[in-house]
Amino acid sequence: MADEVPAPPAGRTPLDPHRPVAEQLGLTPPAEVARAALNRAVAAARARGVRPGAPGKPRPARTSGPTSGPGADGRDPALLGDTLARLAAERGWSAELSVGGVVGRWREVVGDQVADHCTPETFEEGRLVIRTDSTTWATNLRLLVPELLGRLEVELGSGVVREVTVLGPAGPGWGRGGRRVAGRGPRDTYG
Repeated sequence: MADEVPAPPAGRTPLDPHRPVAEQLGLTPPAEVARAALNRAVAAARARGVRPGAPGKPRPARTSGPTSGPGADGRDPALLGDTLARLAAERGWSAELSVGGVVGRWREVVGDQVADHCTPETFEEGRLVIRTDSTTWATNLRLLVPELLGRLEVELGSGVVREVTVLGPAGPGWGRGGRRVAGRGPRDTYG
């Protein structure tokens, strides 16, 4: 029963179970199909002016897209510090970040006595603004600006901080609330 072949549909000849089906149907053998595809590819390459298999100039390296292999490429893991340093350099944040580091270490840079009475407020376009807690300290710090610039140059590098502005304490604000009358205000009440 195993060798029985079902009857073919009406109008067709039966298949011989002992011969390959491809041969019975008149199909091209697989080896000839592959050889014909290769010959077509070689002919298409010659039509483009390429001589397949002939020694010639090396292929250009791939410039885009993912690569893999033992060589270093842009997809390799990198240290976080190196990546952040490259990002800061690309974005032009190096000066601001270095000044931010000095602000974080302000007590170390200027000393305990000065740090107790003044704090850095802003840094924009090479100008560092420092606020003091009294007018006496503002005057003393203004006299020390050249020395402070020299110390900042050592800490940050040349040309990062070009100017230091020292501000005294902020006075009290008298204009409080939404319902107030604009006027003369306190003139000589506080001297």
